[in-house]
Amino acid sequence: MSARALQAALFVIVAASVPVAALAVPRAGEAAPGFALKRVDTNAVQTLAALKGKPVYLVFFASWCGPCNDEAPSIVKLAAKYRPRGLVTLGVSELDQHPKTLEFLKKYGIRYEVVVDDDGTMGKYYGALGLPVHVFIDRKGTVSTYRLGEMSPGEIDDAIKKII
Repeated sequence: MSARALQAALFVIVAASVPVAALAVPRAGEAAPGFALKRVDTNAVQTLAALKGKPVYLVFFASWCGPCNDEAPSIVKLAAKYRPRGLVTLGVSELDQHPKTLEFLKKYGIRYEVVVDDDGTMGKYYGALGLPVHVFIDRKGTVSTYRLGEMSPGEIDDAIKKII
């Protein structure tokens, strides 16, 4: 078994051990759950409250997640495309090792902000039972689109257009 497959299997086992009541899945039309996490590059704390008034695209990922690797180049392009229109793309490194996260960012040339959810607390509030998870939040702080699993570039583009 490869290291990536082993890490994915361990993630599923850990996620399955979390009581279902502890996991919340944001629904369209509901307020996005607040958070305060450290940035991977500066250790400064990023909060959802600080992003109020801006359209936000949260993408939960891990370096060992195959679909996360597949999506990364498209997300980088879309983040750059919509940044001039006010979109804040925020990567959430979910239960991953810090050096691996940094390698992932370098590998794909990720320039958008990334925070670290070392203990999975934010993931619980956002229903990160698997990866990737995509959450699109409008300027009022309301979830517009929530998706567990891989999205095509066209699907991501459509979801972004709903919030900008």
